[in-house]
Amino acid sequence: MDAGVIGVGSMGRNHARIYSELKTVNSLFIYDTNRKSAEETGRLHGATVCGSIGDLLSRCEAVSLCVPTQFHFQVARQVIAAGVHALIEKPICTTAAEGRSLLPAIPDDLVIGVGHIERFNPVVPEIRKIIRKPLYMEMKRHNPTSARVKGTSVVNDLMIHDIDIALHSFFHGKPTSLVSAGNDDIASALMSWGGTPVYLSTSRKSSKKIRMCYIEEEEFTIEGDFMAQEIYVHHKPGQYIFEDDRYVQENLIEKVMVNKLEPLKVELSTFLDCASRGKPFPVTPSEAVENLEICEEIRRQLPC
Repeated sequence: MDAGVIGVGSMGRNHARIYSELKTVNSLFIYDTNRKSAEETGRLHGATVCGSIGDLLSRCEAVSLCVPTQFHFQVARQVIAAGVHALIEKPICTTAAEGRSLLPAIPDDLVIGVGHIERFNPVVPEIRKIIRKPLYMEMKRHNPTSARVKGTSVVNDLMIHDIDIALHSFFHGKPTSLVSAGNDDIASALMSWGGTPVYLSTSRKSSKKIRMCYIEEEEFTIEGDFMAQEIYVHHKPGQYIFEDDRYVQENLIEKVMVNKLEPLKVELSTFLDCASRGKPFPVTPSEAVENLEICEEIRRQLPC
């Protein structure tokens, strides 16, 4: 399959790298308004640089759309009109309203997916297998300040990953309640699903990069690290011991075997497989719009 990447900023360059490594990709084409950046990426990954989006679309069967978010709607419509399968980097559009207006333009025989990459982190399906009846859930996604991120809220930039996991991997549906606090750089949201509180926190002011999930159940507690791709299950202690004037609990800690993989490589391999077979991509445009709707509700509650 001939693949393309539209926009070779930091994320687009990663897409180009992965495509150049996949055996299912015959030829790779790239386009960026910054010709110098496109040529550098082309040389690095053996890709052909195209002079326009239209030129690229005429040569490709499937493309990654990695332009800045404010151009997603415009470029996505062009790709859809050309009848080319596309993976749109998250978020699907700048606003949920834009995303909703894009949905009717997608024909049934065209594979359009959205790159919510954590859905392809092997930790997520493993935790989903373990969960039974969660009593409490917490997810943290904290970053140091990055010059790469400009003009977007931390909710749309970072928290949206955990929103997607909660909505479409762990609970399958919108929360029954939602309250939030914070600002454009640090935000938290407390949601609930059927009486289960789910607390999300995110920051771009942290001195430490954190990607974690913590789930309490009646008989055990799950701790997941999205970066290390590790999961530990803490089972209830068999006994408490009084030792040296303090209580000591004997927990059984189980380390879950996780097949560690690069999520982006899994995501792009899945996208190409879906495109070649005409199957829906696991992260649908409708789900991506739902994620944005939750982001917007969280941001509505934040101080201006």
